[in-house]
Amino acid sequence: MTTSQQTRKELVIGLVSVSDRASGGVYEDKGIPALQDWLAAALTTPFRVETRLIPDERAQIEQTLVELVDTVGCHLVLTTGGTGPARRDVTPEATLAVGSKEMPGFGEQMRQVSLAFVPTAILSRQVAVIRETADHAALIMNLPGQPKAIKETLEGLKDADGKVRVNGIFAAVPYCIDLIGGPYMETDPAITTAWRPKNAQRPAPPRETV
Repeated sequence: MTTSQQTRKELVIGLVSVSDRASGGVYEDKGIPALQDWLAAALTTPFRVETRLIPDERAQIEQTLVELVDTVGCHLVLTTGGTGPARRDVTPEATLAVGSKEMPGFGEQMRQVSLAFVPTAILSRQVAVIRETADHAALIMNLPGQPKAIKETLEGLKDADGKVRVNGIFAAVPYCIDLIGGPYMETDPAITTAWRPKNAQRPAPPRETV
């Protein structure tokens, strides 16, 4: 894929909330709205979102992830919920089942961030994978279920002066999307800085004048 093709491609992000009770209408889902709000603040690249609210059923989770990547054409899929040790928590198993390559560093860093807040972070089982088809690839990542934890995991930890103490996982996402042939993603550095090696960085586009 050429640079110009990569630049022109529309960025599509899938958001999947996995919850028996929220999908059953017992309470309002908070995961997808939290993800939408964070992405709207963090990304300066235009993007389209596809959302799904589904129960903790492994077959349905797998089917949803495959649909979002293979049919909808998502470049990034973020799931929330279903990653603990309970019997009904099967999101990691479903994610690994549809992946072509596991990306263990994302899960390791998520737990590193969460351990700064709660010792039970070691119970989380979030994983990330690349799903590849003949002409498309996407990054799929499991995130925590609570909006506060979602934000912390994506952004990382900063001290009182705004200096990063622990990197959030999203800093590595844009370059990962580059490497699998997706659109060039840019972020607001006030929220998170997309890290790329110098040879992969592009100059900022010129501002439009009126």
